[in-house]
Amino acid sequence: MITISKIIYWIYRTTSNIGRFVCFFIKILSCSSVIFQRPKLLIKQIFVLGNKSILITVISGLFIGCILGLQGYCILNKYKAEDVLGFTIALALVRELSPVVTAMVFIGRAGTSMAAETAFMKAEEQIIAMEIMAINPAKIILAPRFWAGTISVPLLSLIFSVSGIIGGWIIGVIISGIDQGVFWSQIQYGISLKNDILNGLIKSIIFGIVASLISLYEGWESRSTPEGVSESITNSVVNGYLSVLAINFLLTIIMFTK
Repeated sequence: MITISKIIYWIYRTTSNIGRFVCFFIKILSCSSVIFQRPKLLIKQIFVLGNKSILITVISGLFIGCILGLQGYCILNKYKAEDVLGFTIALALVRELSPVVTAMVFIGRAGTSMAAETAFMKAEEQIIAMEIMAINPAKIILAPRFWAGTISVPLLSLIFSVSGIIGGWIIGVIISGIDQGVFWSQIQYGISLKNDILNGLIKSIIFGIVASLISLYEGWESRSTPEGVSESITNSVVNGYLSVLAINFLLTIIMFTK
């Protein structure tokens, strides 16, 4: 009986959480007109969440490109196929690494900031104060941050791809001695605009939605205590990472296994 009651409680709790999450998403969408009425709110959040994440994105992309260049050259050189190094690096970046790693960097840098800021506002009763003054907090707090994250992640992903390819070029062309023309021509003729770049961009947009939504939800639903704020930050990272990885697996099956 105890086991059955636990299972029923788990089903109830899971269903309830999913319902609250969907209602939260609908609440943000219903308030999204504010980004056209007050575009400065959106621009400010794009600067805070996106612009301040550029440096860490560039550095991450550069190092991952260098690692791909080193590992790829060692493997391809065994089969005398080092000329396709540029294509290999670009394909790995555009299809998988750029969308996924950029989303993770965004969650770690900006998502935690969104969760902590929202949770602190709730703990300090700023959200209740807004409601008392007849100000809709979802319009001022949630919608601008959600759309700023959704816009920022695809742009950061493009920056990550460029940085990664430059990192691979440094290792492949400058250090390993691959012909520069071969390196770039392999990328130009091997990468498809529709199948590779567009699908990678769609992934980034979806990850931006997921990362922003989870971070804001964890902050919004946090307990109004210091422990609740800390818990919301941890949950935003853990749930965000796992969601991105799981969704990436499904999207890869749909997009690249035909």
